[in-house]
Amino acid sequence: MKKKATGKGTRTTGGFYAAILAGGIGSRFWPLSRETAPKQVLKVAGDESLLRATIRRLEPLMPHECVNIVTSAAQAEIIRTHLAYDGIAALPGYIIEPFGRNTAPAIALAAFRIQEKDPDAIMAVLPADHIIGDGKSFVKTLKAAVSVAQDDRLVTLGIAPTSPETGYGYIKAHGKPLNKVNGFEVMRVDSFVEKPDMRRAKQYLKDGGYYWNSGIFAWKASVILAEIEKHLPGIRAGLDALRRGAPIEDAYKGMEAISIDHGVLEKAKDMVVIPTAFDWSDVGSWRSMSDVLPSDERGNVIRGRVVEIGSRNSIIFGCERLVAAIGLEDFIIVDTPDATLVCPKDRAQEVKDIVGLVKKKGYSEYEHHRTINRPWGSYTLLEQGQGYKIKKICVLPGRRLSLQMHAHRSEHWVVISGTARVQRGEETVEIGVNQSTYIPRGVKHRLENPVDKPLEIIEVQNGAIVEEDDIVRFDDDFARQ
Repeated sequence: MKKKATGKGTRTTGGFYAAILAGGIGSRFWPLSRETAPKQVLKVAGDESLLRATIRRLEPLMPHECVNIVTSAAQAEIIRTHLAYDGIAALPGYIIEPFGRNTAPAIALAAFRIQEKDPDAIMAVLPADHIIGDGKSFVKTLKAAVSVAQDDRLVTLGIAPTSPETGYGYIKAHGKPLNKVNGFEVMRVDSFVEKPDMRRAKQYLKDGGYYWNSGIFAWKASVILAEIEKHLPGIRAGLDALRRGAPIEDAYKGMEAISIDHGVLEKAKDMVVIPTAFDWSDVGSWRSMSDVLPSDERGNVIRGRVVEIGSRNSIIFGCERLVAAIGLEDFIIVDTPDATLVCPKDRAQEVKDIVGLVKKKGYSEYEHHRTINRPWGSYTLLEQGQGYKIKKICVLPGRRLSLQMHAHRSEHWVVISGTARVQRGEETVEIGVNQSTYIPRGVKHRLENPVDKPLEIIEVQNGAIVEEDDIVRFDDDFARQ
C-alpha cells in the first residue's frame, strides 16, 4: 500500500477490497429460498450460510472494513438481520443499488464507491452464494490474481473442469501461459463460452484449455471502470451523473441491464484467466446438491427426517415432518413447514417458474417462511385468521426488540420459557413462566430478555390489521426504521 498526501492529511491508497454480489434471491432453491430468505443466507451445505462462508474466506486477505456487500435496499436489511443474528452485523459495508440491473451496473457502482475511498484500489468481485471447498487454495489463488491485477489487467479465476458440465459457462484460454505468478499460470482469455450442451461439454473436456467460469474477478477499480465506460455508454452516463451529485435512482435508470461478461469482459483486450483446481460449485439449483453433499451407496443425498426404501440418485430434504419415499429415481423432494417441492432432477431449473406461479396466485410462500429471523431472535407464525395472529417469539439472551407502538392491534404475551422484561407505557415489569401481560393498541412497549438463556413467549395479536408493517419504532438497538 502507498501513502498519499492530500489537503486533509495522509490517507492509505492501493488497498485490497472485496465486492460481494448479493442481490439475487436464488429462486431455484425454493422452497428453502424466499424473498425474505435468499439463497445466500441459507445453510445449504454446512453449519454456516453461503454468505457467511464467503466473508470468512476473505478474512486472511483483508480487514473486515474492506469487505462490501453489493445489494438492494430490501436485501441489505435482510442481510443485516442475518449477520446480526450471527453476531457479525458490523463487519461488512454495504453498497446499495436502488434496483437490480444485472452484474455490470452492480460492479460499476461497487468500483465507483471503492475508488471514491481509494483511487488506486484493487478489488475482488465474488458471488455471495458459491461453495468453495478449499479455503487455503482459494486465498493463494486470489493473492496471485491481485499481483496480476497490479499490472492493469482484468483477471478471472477459471476452475479446472472435472466432468462435462452443462450448467456452467466456460472460459477458453489462448495458447501457452503468459507467465507464472506465485506458482499459478496466467493465460490470456480467448473467449467466454455460454453453457454448452452435453456433446460440446464433453468435447471441451477432451480438448483441454477450457475452464469453468467461476464469476470471481480481480482488477483495479480504475481499470474496470475505464472498460465499463468504454463499452457501456448508459452506465458511463449514469456514473457521470453520480459524479455530478445526482440521486442514485436517477443515475441508475439509463444503465444497461447486462452482465459484466457480455457487456465488458468479452470485449476487453487485457483479460487473463488463472486456472485453479479448488473445489467449487455455484449451486445453481437443487440438482447441484448431488455434487457438493455426500451421498449414500445408491447415490441419494438425504437430510433431515427422512426414511426411504429402494430410491436411487435422489435428493430428499426433510424438515419438521417425516418424509417417506419408496422407489424414487432421479427425483428431488424438499419439505419445509409450509411448502413442499417434488420434481425430477432433470427439471430442477424449472423451480424458478414454479416460484413465479406461486407469486402470481398470491400465495405468501414465495415471500417468507413461517419462522423469520430478526437481529434479536426469531418468530414463528403458528396461526392466522380474520382479525387475529398467533406467534411464538424467541428472544436471544441479552437482546431486546425495539421500543414500538401499533396503531391497529393489541398484543397478549404469555411466557413459556425464560424471563421477560416488559416495558409498557411508563412501567417496566419482569414476568416468568406461565405469567402474562397485555399491550393495548397505541401503547409504547418493549420486550427484552435480561437473562443468559433464551426467552420464549406466545403472542396473540387482535385487531383490524395484524400485518408486520403496522409498527412505529421509537428506539432500536439495530438501527432499523
